[in-house]
Amino acid sequence: MRCEVLAVGTELLLGQIVDTNSAWIGEHLALAGIDCHLQTKVGDNLGRIVECLRSALERSDAVICCGGLGPTQDDITREAIAEVMGVALRRDPALIEVIRSMFSARGREMAESNLRQADVPDGATVIPQTRGTAPGLVCPVGDRVVYAVPGVPYEMEDMLQRAVLPDLQARAGTTATILSRTLRTWGLAESTLAEVVAPRVEALDRAGGNPTIAFLASGIEGIKVRVTAKAATAATARDLLDREEAELRALLGPLVFGVDEATMEDAVARLLVQQGLTLGLAESLTGGLVASRLVNVVGSSGWFRGSVVAYSPEVKFGVLGVRPGPVVSEQAALQMAEGARRVLGSDVALSVTGVAGPAELDGRPPGTVFIALALPERPAEVLGVRLPGDRDRVRQFSAISALDLLRRRLLERAGVTQGDPAPSGRPPG
Repeated sequence: MRCEVLAVGTELLLGQIVDTNSAWIGEHLALAGIDCHLQTKVGDNLGRIVECLRSALERSDAVICCGGLGPTQDDITREAIAEVMGVALRRDPALIEVIRSMFSARGREMAESNLRQADVPDGATVIPQTRGTAPGLVCPVGDRVVYAVPGVPYEMEDMLQRAVLPDLQARAGTTATILSRTLRTWGLAESTLAEVVAPRVEALDRAGGNPTIAFLASGIEGIKVRVTAKAATAATARDLLDREEAELRALLGPLVFGVDEATMEDAVARLLVQQGLTLGLAESLTGGLVASRLVNVVGSSGWFRGSVVAYSPEVKFGVLGVRPGPVVSEQAALQMAEGARRVLGSDVALSVTGVAGPAELDGRPPGTVFIALALPERPAEVLGVRLPGDRDRVRQFSAISALDLLRRRLLERAGVTQGDPAPSGRPPG
């Protein structure tokens, strides 16, 4: 069973409203085991809606048409579906009374324009409305079907779960589940990561293409590797995902810092807790960004000591004990880390200093960043990098690069084999 999604509304094309409905529908089609290969947006134009519906029905078994069921002149989804079906619209007296009673229950008078919401194409079945005034429709077109649901998310979600998804599964004749899992990586460009993963992609293709692997560039947050599996049951799909995750981790090693919604700071927090360590920060160009990420983690008060935001050279010298001189340098970063550990009383300290731009500082060009790390029982180290972008991107990349350095060194400390080159600090992409 192949199902497409058609979102109707000129406001979607103008960017006045973000189409979250299609994303929600796609996710729940996957959970129901229904393949969705295409989603389309179209404005409030009868000819273009009809054209989109006909094209979709040529490709797919079903179309979910979202939006355009309101009472105003530009709500023309009913008319478009009737034209595609080759039938007339009829006004349903029973629906009129249902809509009128909804207004009465709210102490409001129904406008004449609301009568349009009782128009039903001949041969269509009504999906009763429980949360608004616009009923949905199940519209057969030959051996295929168009579902019309409201564009209001609250109403649409109810109809999908109550009527559309069960009907699609019944028409498919089989039950299936499509599940995805996302491995989050940091440290390699998308093209390089794809080369590393290529053996698994090829092996899966030879075996029939289930699961599948896809790459999603996520800017400052790295590259995501999404694995998607389809199976008769959720348990079988999860087993396929478990096995493929193990294969990918064997290839990628510590490049993987999290799964699904897990963040870099979540990974750092887990390692600090496992090793019984506390962390302190000294931040210059990041201005507290690293600390802000860390305190988003639940329970951070148990291991995070705090951050000295030493934006001014005088604070670096007076509070952290950095020796007077250039503040964008390896030595300054090292002394900031050592000072943070001393001032904050932490086991581990991480420092960041550099040039966010747009002007040079200490003769260093924008994007020059030094990250230092002081760990127990080993000499402090410093990593120098050149990061691209404007002020905000340099600062954001600096924050996640610092956290990644800490994560990798904590993994080494725990005895995890690195299996890949030392972190370059360069953002993936």
